[in-house]
Amino acid sequence: MTPATPPTRSTRATRTFVGPTVLVALAVVPVAAGVIRLAGLMTGQVPAGGMRFADDPLPVALHIAAVIPYSLLGALQFAPALRRRGWHRAVGLLLVPLGLLAALTGLWMTQVYPWPAGDGEAVYVMRLVVGAGMTFSIVRGTASVRRHDYEGHGAWMMCAYALGMGAGTQVLTHLPWFVFIGGTPDEASRAWMMGLGWAINAAVAEYFIRTRLKAETITPPQRARTARLSTT
Repeated sequence: MTPATPPTRSTRATRTFVGPTVLVALAVVPVAAGVIRLAGLMTGQVPAGGMRFADDPLPVALHIAAVIPYSLLGALQFAPALRRRGWHRAVGLLLVPLGLLAALTGLWMTQVYPWPAGDGEAVYVMRLVVGAGMTFSIVRGTASVRRHDYEGHGAWMMCAYALGMGAGTQVLTHLPWFVFIGGTPDEASRAWMMGLGWAINAAVAEYFIRTRLKAETITPPQRARTARLSTT
């Protein structure tokens, strides 16, 4: 058989940024909602659904201020080309405190604000578990890189980002309800849709972690044999 044509530089560049582009797109709706909410709190014109934050805006303001750069810059950390340069380290030093602030203020908000319509005990518990899990993952990821365990670092930071990006996926899991049913979901439906968003993110993160670890266990001779077989 004719050997496969190696990918061009433009093709490799496109592949490099496909994942980060998808993550940024996933973050667009929650980031836009956060900007609108933060602007409303600063101007005193609180949008609908945000009145529960009006009496104590500090936790939600800190949360939004941390989540926006964490969501957008964090997506770029998964671009392989940027991981080979000083960008990854420099941005990582910024993202660790931002991620911890996002997770801890999320836990703070869960404790001090009234539950939004449709939330119940199940969603409350899930928020606590996700916030604690994100915090733990960032701490473990930071400890891993200090030990030069870069595989562990990448895995833990991917877990943290997946949990932190739950709001983006939850836009999609709620979409069928609002399209076909409408109105405020009941507690059980809300719990399923919220939980599904976090579960999807966790499953995708686990898939990529396992795929990366499996690829890194292939020795160079095995890679060479695999390459030869693929071209015959």
